[in-house]
Amino acid sequence: MRRFRVDVGTIVCAVALVQSLLLVALGYWAVERLVSKVGTAAHKINHDRVEDNVLAFLAKTEAVMRSIGDSPSLHAAGEDGEQTAEMLWTLLEQTPELDSLNVATDDGHLVSAMRYPAPALRQVLRGPAFSTETWQYKRSPDSEGGDARQRFATTHIAAYRSDYDPTQRTWFVDALKAKGPTWTAPFLSAAARELAISHALPAGRLDDEGRTQHMVVAANVSLGHLSKLVRVFGELGHGESALLSADHHVLARSDQPRVVRQLESPDTDDGVLGALHAHMLAAGTAGGVDDMAFSIEHQGRRYLVQTSHVPSTRWQLVSWESEDLLLGDLQRTVLWALLLTFAFLAVALFISLRLSKLVTRPIENLSRVARRIGRLELDNLPLEASRVLEIQHLNQALDESARSLKAFSKFVPVDIIKQLVAEGQALAPSGAPRRITAMFTDVEGFTSISESLDADVLVKQLTEYFNLAARIFARHGGVVDKYMGDGIMVLWGAPADLEDAEYRACVAALELHAEMNQLNASWRSQGLREFRTRIGIHTGLVIAGVLGSSDRLSYTAVGDVINVASRIEGANKDLGTRTLISEATFAALGGRVAARRIEEMIELRGRQTRMVLYELLEIEHQPR
Repeated sequence: MRRFRVDVGTIVCAVALVQSLLLVALGYWAVERLVSKVGTAAHKINHDRVEDNVLAFLAKTEAVMRSIGDSPSLHAAGEDGEQTAEMLWTLLEQTPELDSLNVATDDGHLVSAMRYPAPALRQVLRGPAFSTETWQYKRSPDSEGGDARQRFATTHIAAYRSDYDPTQRTWFVDALKAKGPTWTAPFLSAAARELAISHALPAGRLDDEGRTQHMVVAANVSLGHLSKLVRVFGELGHGESALLSADHHVLARSDQPRVVRQLESPDTDDGVLGALHAHMLAAGTAGGVDDMAFSIEHQGRRYLVQTSHVPSTRWQLVSWESEDLLLGDLQRTVLWALLLTFAFLAVALFISLRLSKLVTRPIENLSRVARRIGRLELDNLPLEASRVLEIQHLNQALDESARSLKAFSKFVPVDIIKQLVAEGQALAPSGAPRRITAMFTDVEGFTSISESLDADVLVKQLTEYFNLAARIFARHGGVVDKYMGDGIMVLWGAPADLEDAEYRACVAALELHAEMNQLNASWRSQGLREFRTRIGIHTGLVIAGVLGSSDRLSYTAVGDVINVASRIEGANKDLGTRTLISEATFAALGGRVAARRIEEMIELRGRQTRMVLYELLEIEHQPR
């Protein structure tokens, strides 16, 4: 059966289908964001209307208070008191939001125009032992018809004694204490018998004797009546709103416009108000001065929330609206449109996904293979079978490259190439001075050993020996520069700088002797010849870099230090030692490795001057 093949044209068609799907998804995401923004904007518009309603009420109340306070004939008793009463009644008719208007003096007199519990003018004259109250009952200030005199006419009068003292009321005390206009905390209204708040304004006057008489003008509004101000939110949509005091109490709420005789905390509410207030407390935004918009989940429904700060009162206006009720129809329309689009693209999407898998998965796997080849990680590279002809060709090319590099890596120092590539050095002839520690090793009597062993046995032993030595050198930061027959040239400090190179090289030499003792013991048990390694170490400046001809390069180090290290290794034969280090290397050890000074100055082969050398003591000879 002929294998199915995919050409580039088919892949292009599949990509086009995927792009169509992405465009649909992007369009849906954009529409969803737009719907969300529309919902938030609509909710904020309703919230702002409530806020404007509240601010307008506050501004109007404050303006009425300033008008009363600026009246020249303001007083609570006498002829001025009668004029003040007429003014209060007229202003009460014009401000249906207010429940009562009051003027009180510091000697305990009061004149008040009120709607509740009955429309009346109330006058309180405070005596030494009691107060005399006079109530002039009138028509409702909200009634229409008749002239001003008829609307002000008294229907009947009541008078009695009481212990009422306006100077002890919250609005009087707070205004004098603030020495300016203030909104009071909720208090129990004696007239309406429900919780109310007041806007109070101190208004001082000079009496006939030139002394300052303290007066306070106040407007009261019940919390139940205040709730009517925020009820407009529910009338505009499906949401509710509430006013919270600075100490986190409910002043007004649109869902419960009723007589309030006890302050409630929103925390006791098991509805949305309680949930959103708990969210604000957790976020540290309850009572904050910044306007915020957020959403909450409550009983499986999502609500949009807006908050505003009322500066003059330090109240916080919060409003909430169900997202489903606000945007549900629009969201469902968008969802149906999306489902219809998916229905038309279903078959094409299925084909596109099938084709894309034929391309993307092999390419991803091959890219990982290519990265491993780039890092010269050439072992166990996976092959990628694919029905796409171009991918098959790419897979074959990568496999051939890997096999060629794997064969090539056996002849070059792969670690050095990785280091040079990682450092961004150009693989061209170059060199620079560098301080290194160089080590040369040699197997004692290798000529006689090689003559007495078969070639395959010798190669096997040399391979084990080189593998052991390379592992030890790599463990201590050494880089094998080259293998020279049975000898090894190792560099510490090239191609990368290496801290404490001398100590690392000496420790590596000691570990090599120790582990060679174990390997030699294994060889003895097999009847094989032992390898006894001689080592020479020297430290100094060399020229290190990529050296050679333009068509064949090698990373190495050249200079007198390399020659001296090689001669030091050769001196082991004359001195009967195994590891010799130069005085420069010994000086950098700082006594961390035990060494014995060779008493006489040693003359190295091929050099005019003699050198001071030290024998590195092996691990079993280290002092305890």
